Amino acid sequence: MFSKAESKRIRQEFWTSFGKEYPRKWVLYHTKIKHVALKFTFTTKKAQVSIDIEPYDEVLKDYYFEKFVSLKSILLSEYLPAIIYDHNYELENGKIISRLYVELSGVSIHNRDTWKKVKNFLNEKMMKLETFFLEYRDYIDD
Repeated sequence: MFSKAESKRIRQEFWTSFGKEYPRKWVLYHTKIKHVALKFTFTTKKAQVSIDIEPYDEVLKDYYFEKFVSLKSILLSEYLPAIIYDHNYELENGKIISRLYVELSGVSIHNRDTWKKVKNFLNEKMMKLETFFLEYRDYIDD
């Protein structure tokens, strides 16, 4: 078990090393669509690359989620065949958002032996997710 301080240091070390190995300007929060972001997640249980839809308004959340649903066959066939669509994804803090994601389970940010595998996963999947997103951003925000 790690202390909070040690866990924080390990997380910072991972993300710093990831940035050095894959020095690239990711889209992430700079989607130009309010309430829609691309995200990296790496915890003690899993790694994810996702598109998160987090508006305060449920109607807006449904609107954007349906836009992504309409693109599902393209996303699955041309970019990420393992992507999962979850209209009501619960975050660790209990907040409910919509999330489209690919996941690598059985890895831990506290286990350095999994870092190389996770870094490759995050880089490869985010590149595909970004490519898809940038290709269809105008349609999503229409």
